[in-house]
Amino acid sequence: MSKPYATNSSDPLDALLAVTRNAAEGNAIRDTIVSDIYRLSRSICKEAVTYEDRRKLASAYKLDKWVTSRIWGFPIMLAILGAVFWITIAGANVPSAWIASMFGVVEGYLTAGFQAVNAPDWLHGILVLGFFRGTSWVVSVMLPPMAIFFPVFALLENFGYLPRVAFNMDRLFKKSGGHGKQALTMSMGFGCNAAAILSTRIIESPRERMLAILTNNFVPCNGRWPTLILLSSLFMATGAVGGWHTLTTALIVMGMVLIGIVVTLAVSWALSKTALRGVPTHYTLELPPYRRPQFWKTILIASKDKSWSVLKRAVVVAAPAGVLTWILGNITVGNDSILGHMAAFFDPFAQLIGLDGYILMAFILGLPANEIVLPILLMGYLSSGAMVDADGIDNIKEIFLQHGWTWLTALNMMLFSLLHYPCGTTLFNIYKETKSVKWTVLSAVIPLAIAIAVTFVTAQVIRALGWV
Repeated sequence: MSKPYATNSSDPLDALLAVTRNAAEGNAIRDTIVSDIYRLSRSICKEAVTYEDRRKLASAYKLDKWVTSRIWGFPIMLAILGAVFWITIAGANVPSAWIASMFGVVEGYLTAGFQAVNAPDWLHGILVLGFFRGTSWVVSVMLPPMAIFFPVFALLENFGYLPRVAFNMDRLFKKSGGHGKQALTMSMGFGCNAAAILSTRIIESPRERMLAILTNNFVPCNGRWPTLILLSSLFMATGAVGGWHTLTTALIVMGMVLIGIVVTLAVSWALSKTALRGVPTHYTLELPPYRRPQFWKTILIASKDKSWSVLKRAVVVAAPAGVLTWILGNITVGNDSILGHMAAFFDPFAQLIGLDGYILMAFILGLPANEIVLPILLMGYLSSGAMVDADGIDNIKEIFLQHGWTWLTALNMMLFSLLHYPCGTTLFNIYKETKSVKWTVLSAVIPLAIAIAVTFVTAQVIRALGWV
């Protein structure tokens, strides 16, 4: 039998190291072995198993040849992702406006009730303009996209497509030093990064699991969709109308997602060469058979288990944050509020990265939940010192323009929202999973540093080219 590897060195240790190195790096040989095993298994199965309907099996093989193809796998994946975004954006507009109007009516009754009992203005401000309005914003902005995105995503999962996504992404994650299952945890991050951190338990290797934990934040969660969708619609898709406007917005949001995936792979590669050095582990990914999803059951379960739980967490966090924001915006020191002084302090640095002080303050105060970043920002801009009413979305662009916004400001806020530190719940889950203060701090510092670097370079290049 011929030797699979050969070396010119007479030292047995050198020969062993050469064999080990080739075995670790020889993905082609490993893939060949796996392919031979699979081919033999298929031949045995063909002889031992009798199928009542071979057409169904043949259809599954034909579909897999397309969705897992090296040529067509990624385009199909991007097309499906774009379709999900389009359905979410197009379907959420009307329900969001309806829910916002409903909360506006309720707020009117609450205000009338406070006036009827001669309640002090500060109590009305804290409870109605802070507590209730902050909560109503989160519900009206978050609930419709979640009620669409989670069920659609669950339908794809039940159909059996998500393991095919992991199969397509496996080679990329392997080259970046990560694990193929990271694609599954990354997909979970589209809904909620905090839940995605818990899902990293499916990765057996501690090193690769840590890579998945540290990079999951670069996938936009449900709390960041409103920011990405709104700013894309208001500033990036202005030249399109009607259905083309929705399609353009979906494509821009998908572009942001692709940027997040590229950053995920780049950071995974950098960490695997430095702090988390190691060789990617081998694993076998089983592709389940395609199944027809139980449509209504899947929708109900996804809405109840995912949408409701995430919304409940956001409301619990957003309510006290709305109160704090109202207090900071209404207590004045000198001629300005505390929030205004804090924004002025951060403004010089914020201008360097294409933002302003109020935007940075919104991200800082929005640490508990990404959903409240936009309402906090608008509250800071408005002289009333109260969060903007949720049914005033049509006036949001005008408010931004009055405070010096350009398309660069919108772009950099989208990039900063995509790349900055995780929310408080996600950080808490990271600490629970890692039991390490160091890795928890790094999980916030690394994304923040990348967000600052990317927005700084973007702002300086675009300004140097004279595009704004």
